[in-house]
Amino acid sequence: MKALRDAFDSVHPFFAKGGLLEKAYPMYEALDTFLFTPGETAHGRTHVRDNIDLKRMMITVVFALIPVTLFGMWNTGYQANTAIQKMTEANVDVDFDWHHTVHTAVGFGHDPANHVDNFIYGAIFFIPIYVVCMFVGGHIELVFSVLRGHEINEGFLVTGLLFPLTLPASIPLWQVAVGIAFGVIVAKEVFGGTGRNFLNVALTSRAFLYFAYAGQISGDKVWTAVDGFSGATALGQMANASEDAVGSLSAVQYVWGAEEPITWMSAFIGTIQGCVGETSALLCLVGALILIATGIGSWKIMAGVIAGVTGTALLLNVAGSETNAMFAVPFYWHLVIGGVAFGLVFMATDPVSASMTEMGKWIYGILIGFMTVLIRVINPAFPEGIMLAILFGNVFAPLIDWGVVQLNIRRRAARYVTA
Repeated sequence: MKALRDAFDSVHPFFAKGGLLEKAYPMYEALDTFLFTPGETAHGRTHVRDNIDLKRMMITVVFALIPVTLFGMWNTGYQANTAIQKMTEANVDVDFDWHHTVHTAVGFGHDPANHVDNFIYGAIFFIPIYVVCMFVGGHIELVFSVLRGHEINEGFLVTGLLFPLTLPASIPLWQVAVGIAFGVIVAKEVFGGTGRNFLNVALTSRAFLYFAYAGQISGDKVWTAVDGFSGATALGQMANASEDAVGSLSAVQYVWGAEEPITWMSAFIGTIQGCVGETSALLCLVGALILIATGIGSWKIMAGVIAGVTGTALLLNVAGSETNAMFAVPFYWHLVIGGVAFGLVFMATDPVSASMTEMGKWIYGILIGFMTVLIRVINPAFPEGIMLAILFGNVFAPLIDWGVVQLNIRRRAARYVTA
């Protein structure tokens, strides 16, 4: 490592101010600070709360996402291989694409009971999505860093992994590029870059794709990585089921017409259809424990979202509806289907776009939970509500914090008022 450190120090003058490669300093600085601890120290009257910096914070979030990512790749392959098996048993022709060609070329089959088969097949779908996202988004960050003359921030490490995890495995790669470009430019760079965006960048990217290319990011055909296969998510099936069926979940079936319904435990573990990283509430819980233990994720926001989802679902259960079966969905199902678990752990707790005040975190979380269930239940056109709910919360987070601060000011003024 000392030889590598010496090599970096020897070329530093070329990238420093006035050097031949001054414009490329953000690239040098990004690699240097990724491999080594920054050599700069604060001077003057500084206030240090703890020893964690942006790089350590972002790497910790990426570490917390690893279990969800690995399971997401396995589940993508599991759902696809299960569908292929069922279609083969029913004598239905399977229209394979290049993913299947690569999969078979490296010597793997389509046995859903074989975990390696599942993982490799899922990885063949997910890794290109991730690479395209990092390549396009990373180069946009690089361009803006060079133009502005500041370092490349590590924030995109998280965005570049979160965004692919919110997408269906079968999404066209060109849409991944368009989506991340829109999110990084419109939701982040136009406001000044890392730390200045008021909207979650990954969710903004997904929202753009959701409204611009709805046919490729929502519907019955996008959730299972098999060409020509139709199979809606649990939320999509609930939206079209009868109230009695939703109450017992008997109408929500596994892929290709299997007889057994989806159980709460299968939804909790994550062996259901959905976006790559959003199906496993169990592994989202593991990520939550990591973020809470390291002090990066706010447990108050997470608890607030759960409280908002639970309270709103219970109210709608009591209210009932003769025409909308979603009113009957219990709160404990709302928490494990769709992207609620993923959103409340990794998206709602974004330290930049979330509320900062302690009371505001509770209000912010409850608002997101309330809006999630409201969107899911009241508007059948949007069976998944967590994405729009978090963006809605992002917009109101500054107002929530302002209100909390003003309330504290009035309380202090009343406490210390003199006659």
